[in-house]
Amino acid sequence: MKGLLILAASMAALCASTAAYAADAVDQIPSAPEAVDASPAFSWEGAYVGGHTGYSWGTGQATGLGSDSFDGWRLGAFAGYNWQLSNNFVAGLEGDINYDWADKKYGGGLKLESGFGGSIRGRVGYAFDRTLIYAAGGWAATNVKLKTPVGNDDDTLNGWTVGGGVDYAFTNDVFGRLEYRYNDYGRGELLGRNVDFKENIVQVGVGVKF
Repeated sequence: MKGLLILAASMAALCASTAAYAADAVDQIPSAPEAVDASPAFSWEGAYVGGHTGYSWGTGQATGLGSDSFDGWRLGAFAGYNWQLSNNFVAGLEGDINYDWADKKYGGGLKLESGFGGSIRGRVGYAFDRTLIYAAGGWAATNVKLKTPVGNDDDTLNGWTVGGGVDYAFTNDVFGRLEYRYNDYGRGELLGRNVDFKENIVQVGVGVKF
């Protein structure tokens, strides 16, 4: 009888020890690791190239011919470099070259028209991840030509440009652009006539960043 009591007590102690061990094992089961987004944040840093097209609403003035509208389509290309600073600020430098189909015909066979032009601009902006809102300004130039029945003359006008826009990255490499500019090309001379030219431009573009 005494042996049975000892055996029963031993079995009870063994069961209690096993239950305690099992409870400790459950407590020590590691929790599943939290999911971590390993994809890097998008950056506008680096060089880029692209093309754009748009429409210009210009105003030209020439001595003896008065002031008139010079509206037309444009086509061009651009290239630049962005530096992404802290707090999502972006600074950059960009250049572009364009051709404007803007002209005005007068009586007597006179025709005043614009052609090739370009600009070099500094840019500052703020990035909301893949959306970059920016302002830009700098030097701008364009070639204007006066055609007459007895001869032609052309001059390159130098002035300034200011504007702003939005770049949106569709992928890590390709972005789209919507932009407005105001160009004041200053004054030149054609066949002894003083001329000046200003224009407002709205254009869209597509670029590739590296």
